[in-house]
Amino acid sequence: MPRALLIVLDSFGCGGADDAARFGDAGADTIGHIAAACANGQADRSGLRAGPLQIPFMQSLGLSFATQSSTGAPLAGVAPPSHPLGAFGYAAERSIGKDTPSGHWEISGAPVDFAWGYFPDSKPAFPVALTDAMIERGGLPGLLGNRHSDGLAIIAEFGEEHLRTGKPIAYTSIDSVLQIAAHEVAFGLQRLYDLCALTRRLVDPLRIGRVIARPFTGSHPGEFRRTGNRKDFAMPPPQGNLLDRAATARRAVVSIGKIGDIFCHRNTGEEIRGERHPDLFTKMLQAFHSLPDHGLIFANFLDLDTDFGHRRDVAGAAACIEDFDQRLSDLAMRLATGDLVVVTGDHGNDPTWRGSDHTRENVPVLAFGHGVRVGSLGRRDTFADIGASVAAHLGLAPTLKGRPFW
Repeated sequence: MPRALLIVLDSFGCGGADDAARFGDAGADTIGHIAAACANGQADRSGLRAGPLQIPFMQSLGLSFATQSSTGAPLAGVAPPSHPLGAFGYAAERSIGKDTPSGHWEISGAPVDFAWGYFPDSKPAFPVALTDAMIERGGLPGLLGNRHSDGLAIIAEFGEEHLRTGKPIAYTSIDSVLQIAAHEVAFGLQRLYDLCALTRRLVDPLRIGRVIARPFTGSHPGEFRRTGNRKDFAMPPPQGNLLDRAATARRAVVSIGKIGDIFCHRNTGEEIRGERHPDLFTKMLQAFHSLPDHGLIFANFLDLDTDFGHRRDVAGAAACIEDFDQRLSDLAMRLATGDLVVVTGDHGNDPTWRGSDHTRENVPVLAFGHGVRVGSLGRRDTFADIGASVAAHLGLAPTLKGRPFW
């Protein structure tokens, strides 16, 4: 009986999209540039990794064929298989953005049909009416930051003042996002969540994609560390996505990582979170072991994006992908007849690129499982084909958009 596991490796991009220049990302290529850095020794790090990119399992599925179809260039230092063992292709995003909600919603079969709102790269970045309302309705002594910034940098800069004054740190980026950082103990985790929920309502008219709670600990810049209690407050996803279809059919659904936050906890079933890839992957395997027939697991693995892409850490990104590849191989050994696994990305985050933001890229699509039709899936003109394919495999009603692979 069929089951499905849809895995998003956050920021697993495979070359600039057709409209990448519109976003300043023409030439970006997350996987390609990581492989090139590994091949020429620029991603070697003592005690972490060395040499060409080692991803034998995804290569066996046809990853290099997928990426070369997208970019026209082979993955440096990575030999393609003579006979691929999976289905492979790449997908282009039709939603207008390069953010997490747009990518995941489209993957689920419901592309974003409107333009997100953004905050200008100015000081201050937020409208006065917004910050005044946050301060008054949130009972705050004020706000710190109020500009575009890297999250770790702004916490290091304002963390001590935050502890002294009780003012939370608010910042944004090129994405449609408002992030609020506060000390998990001194400010209080629930108080931070409540403030973010309030802010979510305040920015709804501005069409801001996410408000993100960024709790941290420590007492001075050298000790400040963001914790695993991040929480996203997103706009509600479009109706008619894969999760909606599964809920209507009363199927078992398990959401791994931040899928629950991305979909506003609507029809996300059992939600499982974890600290890092190894912990989260172990929990996903445990959930998959007990997943009933016709069940769905929808997973997001975040480390490649948050820990390495935004940090522009090429060696760390390469090691992360290599570890993920090993874990996929372990998953493949546990599949039963009727199981389908689809692996993809939601956007790019090229660690060799300028700045520290996401990059507008195509994403690879890899599918495997007993009975999966091996071969090229070609170019998919929308991420929505992924959700449509999973829905068809599980016998669900068609998603809002998308055309099944088979």
